[in-house]
Amino acid sequence: MVKRVILTLLFITNIANADIFDKGKTSFGLTAGASGSYFLLGGNINYFAMDNLNIGLMYRTWMGSSPTQNEFSLSANYFLKFNEKFRPYLGVFAKTRLISNYNDINSFGARGGLSFISGNTFTSVGYAYEKYGDCSTILQDCSTAYPEVVFGISF
Repeated sequence: MVKRVILTLLFITNIANADIFDKGKTSFGLTAGASGSYFLLGGNINYFAMDNLNIGLMYRTWMGSSPTQNEFSLSANYFLKFNEKFRPYLGVFAKTRLISNYNDINSFGARGGLSFISGNTFTSVGYAYEKYGDCSTILQDCSTAYPEVVFGISF
């Protein structure tokens, strides 16, 4: 009986001390919004391949106007273990955007920011820089920088 109580307490302690950015954890996100005459929908999944390092896949689609666009992205982000509530992060990404009636647009970039952790949820606020591989398409600029806000649930 005592052995079961000790094992149960150890299990509960491990759960309580588990970090949402530990190896093996997964987080999901959804995107919805509007930009000009477009409606935007998307989702992403991130898997922590190592403690504090995630690998992610993302998909977004722009609908409601022409041309339609679909975007796929692969990313990696590293969260610095500053303390239990705040984590600075750095990351890299590569994207492919498929645009109807135009050439595909490939890009790569970097991001950085700060994550605020509460239980198994987090909010990340940061900035990203994106460089396009070919800006002779419908793009007006060869690069862009923009703020990012992410709400996530990890389990």
